[in-house]
Amino acid sequence: MLELKVDLNERSYPIFIGEHLLSDEGRLKQYVGQSRPVIITNTTIAPLYLDTLLAVFDAQAPLHFVIPDGEQYKSLEWFEKISAFLLEHNCGRDTCLIALGGGVVGDLTGFVAACYQRGVPFIQIPTTLLSQVDSSVGGKTAVNHPLGKNMIGAFYQPKAVFIDTKTLDTLPAREFAAGMAEVIKYALIYDAAFLDTLAELHSELSTLNTQSLQQVIYKCCAIKAEIVAKDETEAGLRALLNLGHTFGHAIEAEMGYGNWLHGEAVAAGMMIAANLACQRGALNADEVEKIRDVIALYQLPTEAPSEMTGEQFLMHMRKDKKNKQGKIRFILPTQLGQCTLVDDVSDETVVTLIGR
Repeated sequence: MLELKVDLNERSYPIFIGEHLLSDEGRLKQYVGQSRPVIITNTTIAPLYLDTLLAVFDAQAPLHFVIPDGEQYKSLEWFEKISAFLLEHNCGRDTCLIALGGGVVGDLTGFVAACYQRGVPFIQIPTTLLSQVDSSVGGKTAVNHPLGKNMIGAFYQPKAVFIDTKTLDTLPAREFAAGMAEVIKYALIYDAAFLDTLAELHSELSTLNTQSLQQVIYKCCAIKAEIVAKDETEAGLRALLNLGHTFGHAIEAEMGYGNWLHGEAVAAGMMIAANLACQRGALNADEVEKIRDVIALYQLPTEAPSEMTGEQFLMHMRKDKKNKQGKIRFILPTQLGQCTLVDDVSDETVVTLIGR
């Protein structure tokens, strides 16, 4: 098992990465404490792993709440349903929520935890690659709104993150590929050599080689932990973790949440950002092609949806959380392994870039 720490002083917490952590009774109980836990999961994960986790806390008579599976359920409606469930069962401030699932379950559970009785503890047990390398770490919690993704939420840190890589055995190939988009993102913003590693490890990662998976997950979590420790609430440095997301969130909003998976939209968004960086002279054509090759290697899209226009992108990007003083702010590579935030991209440039 591998372990690292998100260093936030009194709100610091560990990330555990290994196999069979879902049944690690001693460690799980250490972070849940003596209160009755409430497990939040979804209809896909519940049949696979809920019983294993319930057995760990059997003596504490844990409660559980199952939401439907899908990005569209990361909403205020389901936030309210979970909150009502907690109230109906007289859950107190010492209740520990456990998010068992992917990014939707983790974000939604974390936001409930941040708000219920003004804050209750919660634990992340991410079961998708995307949530293991990204959304479960760093304390970003939120729900979506029809007018924008993740626009209603809070920064609220978990007590611990348990990454059980055995849960990836049941992850569909498309979901695994979507998670790799976030992995590639870390290479582009922080470590150019990691991009070469991802190309070299393609076969091992695609066949779920345990050692390679844990090596890559640890690397991503270590990068994110370092960035979050320096900028918890995204005042500056942490915004770079949104590479590809400005364009990607626009794709998700326009195409419908879930029709394009988050990672697929981010992959296309990273390519659009790379093309824009090349147009501005920050990347050369060979660097752009190298990014494209690695993204394509993991069966991810490298182009924007053919039915989306530049104006449609702009409409959604004007609602982006990074925007300031009415200006759309973009994360763009300055070279492989480094990115910067810019706000001087004209609407005409975006329309020309999309090409329609």
